[in-house]
Amino acid sequence: MTAQSDSPWTVFLAFLRLGLTSFGGPVAHLGFFRTEFVERRRWLDEAHYADVVALSQMLPGPASSKVGIMIGTLRAGIPGALAAWLGFTAPSALALIAFGYGVSALGDLAGANWLHGLKIVAVAVVAQAVWSMARNLCPDRERLAIAGAATVLTVAVPSTAGQVGAIALGGLVGWRLLPGENIALVPLPLRMGKAWSIASIVLFFALLFALPVAASLTGSHLVALFDAFYRSGSLVFGGGHVVLPLLQAATVQPGWVGNDAFLAGYGAAQAVPGPLFTFSAYLGTVMGSPPHGWTGGLFCLVAIFLPSFFLAIGPLPFWNWIRDHPVMRSVLKGVNAAVVGLLLAALYNPVWTSAIHHPADFAIAVVALLLLGPWKVPPWLVVIAGAVAAPAIGYLG
Repeated sequence: MTAQSDSPWTVFLAFLRLGLTSFGGPVAHLGFFRTEFVERRRWLDEAHYADVVALSQMLPGPASSKVGIMIGTLRAGIPGALAAWLGFTAPSALALIAFGYGVSALGDLAGANWLHGLKIVAVAVVAQAVWSMARNLCPDRERLAIAGAATVLTVAVPSTAGQVGAIALGGLVGWRLLPGENIALVPLPLRMGKAWSIASIVLFFALLFALPVAASLTGSHLVALFDAFYRSGSLVFGGGHVVLPLLQAATVQPGWVGNDAFLAGYGAAQAVPGPLFTFSAYLGTVMGSPPHGWTGGLFCLVAIFLPSFFLAIGPLPFWNWIRDHPVMRSVLKGVNAAVVGLLLAALYNPVWTSAIHHPADFAIAVVALLLLGPWKVPPWLVVIAGAVAAPAIGYLG
């Protein structure tokens, strides 16, 4: 990682480009982040990026958004965290708020051929990320075995328990089998004080426990709504798709959103780049009772992402201390290898299984991988090419 910092505006523009072009879900986002910030801009090296991903995977909330907030914090402090989140989140949030206003006219986008092309490109993005991270984080048989075991466990137990169990297993095996030699590590260049960290941790737990009590005592719809989305963002591991059942229970069961409107919005959420948690902006927009419209969308958006800020900023000042201990470095070697296994499992399901249905799909994925890899074509151009290629081949077929 380079020592220099950047302005929040530079961070915002970097993440805005990703927010406009990063399709394919949280695992694909991590691949786009790696291409942009490790390979292209060199804001982080491979080891630091792996540390940030590993820390994000250990905590609940949207994985890619937490990684983005951490990178923004490391680059420009707390203003950088806000800039990174806003740049990455705004495009999809605004698109879904607009869709909320015109849901009946726009219809269901889930089956669009161009969307299928974006899913195929995500296969190439994730495959490239898995290959590159494996070369750096699994250089020996022991770590390759950890990655393989994490893949098998995550595929066999496709749930939060499987993901957390794979990370825990990787850390345990690393502690017992991988040497944690004393080496000079370049620390993460933190640009924030520990006061921010402590305040973030305290606020996270205070709101988590106080909001349901306040909603019960006051009977306020605003407090209950904020509590529902805050808890959904606080208690979910594994990315956007995992939060959907919680959001459905939180909004459809009490009658805040109709089930048909919920499903229509879910279809639209698949068609936009950026984090799937921005589905909350659509739900807030189509609420039957106020707040609704764009104010309701922004209200629910802030509520669901607020825990991500607390959980991304809180642990960062202590990360260098953890990494400086040989025992913890042994654990982290195993955890990083397990993260490679998690990405490989996600490459299979849901990335591969949702995108590759025909030989033509596989062909597009191979071409996209070549464009991203040896030919170094910018990811946003590959995204556009995939969106065009899938409908064209479907039309010719």
